[in-house]
Amino acid sequence: MKIFVDADSCPRPARELVLRASARTGIRAVFAANRPMPGIGGDAVMEICPPGENSADNRILELARPGDLVITRDIPLAQRLVEALVLVMDDRGRIYTAENIRERLSLRNFMVGLADNGLETARTSNYGKRDLKAMADSLDRVLTRLGREETGATGP
Repeated sequence: MKIFVDADSCPRPARELVLRASARTGIRAVFAANRPMPGIGGDAVMEICPPGENSADNRILELARPGDLVITRDIPLAQRLVEALVLVMDDRGRIYTAENIRERLSLRNFMVGLADNGLETARTSNYGKRDLKAMADSLDRVLTRLGREETGATGP
């Protein structure tokens, strides 16, 4: 099991949270980006991807397997990962599933269409303590569940 992070758009507090969770659980964290990200060290891996659109996304798609966790804001990437049976969450702790990904992608495409036509769209609020707490709670639940599945343990 590994944690992959689409690091280009992941806020620094969320990256630091993943690093702490990785150190605590011993689960390898892999950060993919088009440039080095500050603070990535220890046992974490920094995958520097070539310049170009979607190169970090494509690298994550190459490496991630069922049983891994990917953290990304990129909904088209999330859809591809969900279809590959990889668990995906965003940096606010929301889990992308086969049941909700089409709706989220449709909403994203609608908003992009509005912006492309010059209409102002609501921006995502700044990343704050509430967002980080939601991610921390979700990350703990997901890593606990994945750890149980990996070892074949059952129970609460």
